[in-house]
Amino acid sequence: MKVVKGFELAKSVLVRKGESTPGQEEQEAAVRKILDNVRERGDAALYDYTQQFDGIKLNSLAVQKSEIQAAYQQVDGEVVSALKLAAERIQAYHLNQKNSLFHDGMKGGMGWIMRPLGRVGIHIPGFSAPLPSSVLMTVIPARVAGVAEIIVVSPPRKEGGVSPLTLVACDIAGVDRIFSVGGAQAFAALAFGTETIPAVDKICGPGNIYATLAKKLLFGVVGIDALQGPSEVLIIADETADISYCAADFLAQAEHASGFPVLVTISMDLADKIIREIEKQTEELNKPQTVVESISKNGVVAIVESVDEAIDLSNLYAPEHLLLLVDKAGSYLDRISGAGCIVLGKKATVAIGDYLAGPSHVLPVGGTARFASPLNVLDFVKLTSIINIDENLIRKLGSGVQILANAEGLEGHARAVEKRLI
Repeated sequence: MKVVKGFELAKSVLVRKGESTPGQEEQEAAVRKILDNVRERGDAALYDYTQQFDGIKLNSLAVQKSEIQAAYQQVDGEVVSALKLAAERIQAYHLNQKNSLFHDGMKGGMGWIMRPLGRVGIHIPGFSAPLPSSVLMTVIPARVAGVAEIIVVSPPRKEGGVSPLTLVACDIAGVDRIFSVGGAQAFAALAFGTETIPAVDKICGPGNIYATLAKKLLFGVVGIDALQGPSEVLIIADETADISYCAADFLAQAEHASGFPVLVTISMDLADKIIREIEKQTEELNKPQTVVESISKNGVVAIVESVDEAIDLSNLYAPEHLLLLVDKAGSYLDRISGAGCIVLGKKATVAIGDYLAGPSHVLPVGGTARFASPLNVLDFVKLTSIINIDENLIRKLGSGVQILANAEGLEGHARAVEKRLI
């Protein structure tokens, strides 16, 4: 864990430089080969890669409805209930967003229509551990937006088949079809289509570095949500913060493999207390290895002069999650310009937003919160402009178009208008 004091030093540690990771060129070349192979060989390539990378020999890519129903018997009833509660809250949040934002318009001869995408593909990792919350957080906004068909791809487990947790979450969220394939080859299948898996309009969902590179290479071939990276939190704490809350959320973030936990405080004394509490709570964990590794590699504690300086530092860092454990936290909202999700309140914890609050937990990472938004219903619609040109509008605007077209040397454009002014 790095401990730094002063705004400028903290800034030098936290603000990202945009360097590529070692070995990325070789990884990208490997992914490009996978994409080309799937495009050329279709299903056959998917079967081969699943056996090569996952160690599973599949007989079918498609998950049958009987497998989904059987999955309910393998998932604890309390988990099913929690998933249904999460689904209800996620749906309510995004329905409210849809009702606020979705409308077609036409005024003064111009307007727009908003239409949902036809088919969306969602990648859900799961070879090592299932991520049912990611199913809900990605599928439900698409469903609320009105996407006609939602497809999920997820890798088979070592014991065979997609995780029952993933299947149950897909059923609750309203997924139309599920295919047992993951990784870069799954992204290729969704982009190009195979004999079994249809091509989609947009691909969403997390994955490892190979999945992320597949997204990068497929951008422009198919819609891509974002290039996800390691999860991160920036906690701002003042003297009113509960020390145990600060430490617990710091550790929760470090629980993610390669998680980036950052704590910004306003005094060395407060920083020392929280660090001691982090050490104490780490010893209480049953499986501290990932946490210790994340903190050692990526953990940062920064001490600045004031909460205002901490906000300035956060805006430069643009974290995925910003946790405000400060007095009158709501008064700082107008000053925050870059954060994927802001969490505040007397009992504020990022974990509630990760699972049950309602907004999607698919958030911009790696500083992209400076310009990117959380996954939401607008990610699953497209706008089409409408220009209704009648006699009055052509008379009003025609000469201006001719002037600009001639200024750009585009005679044909000017003549197209001229024909209509005769």
